[in-house]
Amino acid sequence: MVDGPGFRTSIYCAGCGHQCPGCHNPQSWDFCGGHEMTTTQIMKIIVADPFANVTFSGGDPMYQAAGFAELARAIHNDTNKDIWCYTGFTFESLIQEDQRELLSLIDVLVDGPFIEQLKDPDLLFRGSSNQRLINVPATLQEGKIILWQYEGLFRQDDAKTDAFLRSLQ
Repeated sequence: MVDGPGFRTSIYCAGCGHQCPGCHNPQSWDFCGGHEMTTTQIMKIIVADPFANVTFSGGDPMYQAAGFAELARAIHNDTNKDIWCYTGFTFESLIQEDQRELLSLIDVLVDGPFIEQLKDPDLLFRGSSNQRLINVPATLQEGKIILWQYEGLFRQDDAKTDAFLRSLQ
């Protein structure tokens, strides 16, 4: 699985209560795992690569929403990078909870638990077909779920390749 389009700096957190069977990163479930880092320390890593956008993953970043919101604000203030976030929660549950601030600071949310029976290695940027790629700013503005749309990475005359990649969504 790839953590979003293009080059990315992935920030992994410790702790996940979903514990999805077949998870690609079960070593991240332990809330006491990993090591603490400050926003400043993480920002040094993020800005060191001027080409890579940012992905929050885990574990589940929504269990540490305040810390990731602080990091997302710093990313927006200091860079032009987009932010993707993977979570086992659904958008609908997050919008009602303490994670709303973090949600408002990310560009694309990949939501929902990984469900092994729905696993599909051909899906773009997600592991199972129940998971959605949500365009968060558009969703918050429209008041309804707006899915992220693949905009193509190839020349317009490369229709076969572009059509193939669109079919993966």
